[in-house]
Amino acid sequence: MNKQQLASKIWESANKMRSKIEANEYKDYILGFIFYKFLSETEVARLKARDFAEEDLPSLVEDDEETVEFVKGECGYFIAYDNLFSTWVAKGGDFEISNVRDALSAFSRNIDPARKRVFDGIFDTLQTGLSKLGTDARSQSKAARDLIYLIKDIPMDGRQDYDVLGFIYEYLISNFAANAGKKAGEFYTPHEVSMLMSEIVSWHLAGRENITIYDPTSGSGSLLINIGKAVARRNGDPDSIKYYAQELKENTYNLTRMNLVMRGILPDNIVARNGDTLEDDWPWFDTVENKDETYDPLFVDAVVSNPPYSQNWDPEDKELDPRFKFGVAPKSKADYAFLLHDLYHLRPDGIMCIVLPHGVLFRGGEEGAIRKNLVENRHIQAIIGLPANIFFGTGIPTIVMVLRKQRESSDVLVVDASKHFVKEGKNNKLRASDIRRIVDAVTAGATVDKFSRLVTIDEIRANDYNLNIPRYVDSSEAAESWDVYATMFGGVPKVEVDALERYWKVWPSLKGQLYGEGGGSCLASVTADVAATVKANADVVSFLGGYRDTLSHLPAELRKRLVDGSLQVDAVAEEDHIAELLRDALSDVALVDGYDAYQALDDAWTGISGDLEVIQTEGSEAVREVDPNMVIKKKDGKETEVQDGWIGHILPFELVQSHMLTADVAKINSMQERLSAISSSCSELIDSLDVEQLDSPAINDSNDAFVLKEINAHLNSEMKYISSPEIRVLEEYLKLLDRKAKKQEKLGFIEKHSEVSWQEMESNKDGTYGKAKVASYIGKLKLAVGFPADSFEYVLAQAKELLDEEKSLKKASKEAKLALEEKTKEVVESLTDAQCDELLAAKWIEPLQTDLLELPNAVVSDFIAKVVALNAKYATTYSDVCNQIAEAENELAAMLGQLTGNEHDMAGIAELRKLLGGE
Repeated sequence: MNKQQLASKIWESANKMRSKIEANEYKDYILGFIFYKFLSETEVARLKARDFAEEDLPSLVEDDEETVEFVKGECGYFIAYDNLFSTWVAKGGDFEISNVRDALSAFSRNIDPARKRVFDGIFDTLQTGLSKLGTDARSQSKAARDLIYLIKDIPMDGRQDYDVLGFIYEYLISNFAANAGKKAGEFYTPHEVSMLMSEIVSWHLAGRENITIYDPTSGSGSLLINIGKAVARRNGDPDSIKYYAQELKENTYNLTRMNLVMRGILPDNIVARNGDTLEDDWPWFDTVENKDETYDPLFVDAVVSNPPYSQNWDPEDKELDPRFKFGVAPKSKADYAFLLHDLYHLRPDGIMCIVLPHGVLFRGGEEGAIRKNLVENRHIQAIIGLPANIFFGTGIPTIVMVLRKQRESSDVLVVDASKHFVKEGKNNKLRASDIRRIVDAVTAGATVDKFSRLVTIDEIRANDYNLNIPRYVDSSEAAESWDVYATMFGGVPKVEVDALERYWKVWPSLKGQLYGEGGGSCLASVTADVAATVKANADVVSFLGGYRDTLSHLPAELRKRLVDGSLQVDAVAEEDHIAELLRDALSDVALVDGYDAYQALDDAWTGISGDLEVIQTEGSEAVREVDPNMVIKKKDGKETEVQDGWIGHILPFELVQSHMLTADVAKINSMQERLSAISSSCSELIDSLDVEQLDSPAINDSNDAFVLKEINAHLNSEMKYISSPEIRVLEEYLKLLDRKAKKQEKLGFIEKHSEVSWQEMESNKDGTYGKAKVASYIGKLKLAVGFPADSFEYVLAQAKELLDEEKSLKKASKEAKLALEEKTKEVVESLTDAQCDELLAAKWIEPLQTDLLELPNAVVSDFIAKVVALNAKYATTYSDVCNQIAEAENELAAMLGQLTGNEHDMAGIAELRKLLGGE
C-alpha cells in the first residue's frame, strides 16, 4: 500500500468518524489500533518461527502460565488468542467494544517486568478514549469495528519505503492541525530534515561499536528512528544502538514508544520517559529521595531534537542547574534552554543537531550572552539555514545547528541552503541532492561560493557574535545591470560575455562563433538560430560525446552489482556505493553538477531498493509473480474492493510488453491512432457545418460532437425512399423473418437471389441471416447510393460511417487489451532466468542511464537560453528607439495633414504638426 492509498483510506475513515470524535483526537485511536495490530502479528510470527502451527494458536490462553511466560520472554508481552487483532477481525458482526477493553486490560497485566518501561501504559490514550466512540456500547462497537477493518490492510512488515506510523501521524496532524489548535512543527520533523540531521550524526559516529542517541523532545520518534537507521547503515549493527527519548505530552510519549517498537528496535534498547525536559532533567525524576546525592547524569554519543519554537518556560533558579552554565534563556523563549540541555548531555566526543528558529542567531540579551559563550568555547561547528516553509504549519525560517563539546577548531561553518529545495504543494521540500550538498559541506568544512563559508572566530567577534547567515554568506542573485554604451550604440558588453567564462573554458571555439570583437562590446555574430550554432559546435559535440563515454561503463557495472547480485547486495548501503562510483566518474567532467547526478540516482533508488528487498525476502521467483490488481469500485452505493486485471509483483506489465510483446502493443497503438484520427475527422466535419446545421439534434449542445442516435434517425427518415434491386430483395427477406419462415424457406430464398452480396453479412450458424445484420446491411446499401456532396445528409453519412467504425474499433481495442493482459501474465510467469535479468536491468538501469545522459543536454540548453536572453537584452538600441519614434511622428504628422475641420480645429492641428516637425 503506497502513501496515496493509505492517506485516502485514512481520510475516508476520519470523515466517517467526525460525528463521534474530535478530528484531532482521531489519530490517537487509529495509531493505537495500528500498534495493537503490530504487536498481535509480531507475537504470532515469533511463535510460528518457534514451530507453533496455526491450529496451535487457540491454545494461547492466560491460564497456561508456562506459555504466557514463554511468550513474554520472546516478545515482552503476552496476548491471548481471543484478544489477537486477527481474532477481532474474524468476529465480524459479533465484535464488541468490550473485546477491546478486555484485551487492553489483559495486555497491561501481561507485560514482562523487564520490559515494563517500554510497554507499560502504552495504550492508556486509546483505552481512556474508547467511550468517546459512541453514546452506547452498540455505537462504540460499530465505530471500533470500522477502524479495525480500515487498518487490517495497513502494512506492518517494515518493508515500505516510508515510516508508516510516522507518515500516518504527519498526515493526520497536517489535516487536523486547525482543529487541534496546534502547529505540526511542535510534534513532527519532516522526513527530509530528519535525514539531513541523520547523515551529519552518522558521519561523525562512523566506526563506533556501541552507540547511544537521545531526543529530549521526541514527538513521534521519527527523528530517532532515522538517526538510528543512518548510523546502522554505516556501522552495520542496528542492535548496537540504544535509544533514549523524553516527551512531555503523554499521548505523544506513547506514540514515541509505539514507533520505536514498530521499527524493529529491541525493547531492551528503548528507554523512554514521559516528563518535562526542562523541569525534570534526566534522570533526576527517577530518584525520589536524595536526588542531589544520587544524581548520575545521562551522557550520550548524539543528541538530536526539534523542540517547540520560542516556548515560554520558567527560568527561576535555573542558574544553579549545571545544564545552564553558559547562561539562562529568557522566560519567553526557551530555544537556548533546549540547546543547552542537549549540549550538557553530550559526551566529550559526541555530536548534536538541533532545529531552531533563525532568531537564535541574532537576538540579544540573555540569548546574545549564551551565543557568545558557545562561540568562545568552540561548541558551534555549523549553522545551516533551511528554506522557508519547510515545516508544516509555520513559514518562519529555521536552522539546524550542529554542536560538539570538544573541538580543536574555533571556526564556524555557515551554510545558506535556503535556495535549494523543490516546491511541493504549499510547502518546500529538501531533495536528496540538497541534503547531500549540505552534508558534504558540513563534513568537509568547505567554503562553496554562494552556499557555505568557514568563518573565523575573529570575524564573529567583529560582528559582536551576531551569527545571522547573510552576514557571512551572500546567496542572493546579482541584480541585473545594463551597460549604457551598449544600450545606446549596440553590441553586447564584453563583461557580460565574459561572465559566461565557465562555458568558454570548456567550449573555447564557441565564443568566436557567437560573438565578434567590437571595441568595448562584442557583436553578436549569430542572430538567427543560436541553438543550431551551439549544438553544431565541435567543442560542444566533443563535450557531449565525452560525457557519454565517461558513463558508458556504468550500465554493465550496475548490472553486475544489482541484477547479478540481487540476492546478496545490501540494499541499504548500495546507494552510497553507487553514488561514489558516479562521483568518481564525473569528478573530471566540467559544467555538469554532480549533485544533479546524485538526484537522478536517488529518484531511481526508491524503486530499485524496494524491488531488491522483495527479491531478498521472497526469493528470485518473486520476479515471475503476478498479483491481482485490486481497485475500489462503487457497488450498490458502497465502495468495494474488486479485482481489475493483473499487475506484476515486480515487473510492470508495460515494461514486459514493450520488450517482449511489441507486435501486440503495435496493433493496439495502431487502433488508438485510428481512433484519434476518427475524432479529428469528426471535428473537421463539424467545423464544415453552418450555423443552421449546427442547431440539428444530430449535433450535441456544445457543438463539439455528433449524436449517433439522432444521425440514424435523420438519415433513416431521408433514406426511406432510397431503393435498389438488392435493397428490395433484402426487404423481402426481412418479411420472411417477420412471418417466422422456416429454415429451408429462408435458405431457398438466399440461394435463389444471387444478386445479393450475402457474404458481406455475418451469417447464423445454420447459414441464414439475422434481422439486425440484414437491417444494418440495408442501411449501408442506402448510404452507398449517397447524398449530394454539398448536402447536410452527406456530412451526416460520413459521420455515421466514422462513428460506426469508432464503435467497432473501441470494442476491438478493449478485447485486444484484455487479451494482451492475459498474454502478459502468461509471459511473466514463464520467464527464464536470463529474461528476468534483462527485464530487471531494463526497469532499474536503463531509465537511470537515460536520466544521467540527459544532464549535459540540460547544461547546453541552459547555456543557449542565457545567450539568447543576453542578445535580446541589447538587441534594440537607443538609436533604434529614436528612429522608431521619429518614424512614428512623421507618420502621425502626415495623417494630421489630411484632416479637415473648422478654423479653430485646424489651428490646433497646425500647432500639433509644428511640435512633430511636420512644418
